[in-house]
Amino acid sequence: MNVSFESIDRFITGTVGQPGEREFFLQIRSGKTLLSMKVEKSQAMLFSERLEDLLKQIFQLNPLLKNIKHSPDDGMLDQPIDNDFTIGTISLAWNEEKESIAVELFSADELLNQSEDAAPQVSFNLRIDQAKGFISRTDIVVKAGRLPCPFCAIPIDPRGHLCPRANGYRR
Repeated sequence: MNVSFESIDRFITGTVGQPGEREFFLQIRSGKTLLSMKVEKSQAMLFSERLEDLLKQIFQLNPLLKNIKHSPDDGMLDQPIDNDFTIGTISLAWNEEKESIAVELFSADELLNQSEDAAPQVSFNLRIDQAKGFISRTDIVVKAGRLPCPFCAIPIDPRGHLCPRANGYRR
């Protein structure tokens, strides 16, 4: 499956499941087309951080773009949530002509089975307001998980936590 969108209606991060057992998804909706792609929590977080870094660079070059407002998208993932593929690599580039961010998502399976010139599974253009919305939502979704232990920073399991800094004793 190789899909390319000129523009999209919605691009969000969301989860399915309880904290500690959540599966993370990136979801794209364009018209009636809906794609849900599984992603690791750390990938979603890193993607958001890189997108934020790219926006900072864009705003340095064109400060007027910084004034573009975004409306938060706190809605649920669209149904059905079918895993179309698992994301392996993400590519970002600024398209100055269209004043949008070109995003390419590569399948983890495709990258394992193909040569270096594997085609992206999904490519689309992300507007500045959509990128800002994606960043703020992803930060909220990632932080909504299990609280970290104040001593070792490992997420606390609801069934109990054996802190390595306490030499195995329960706190």
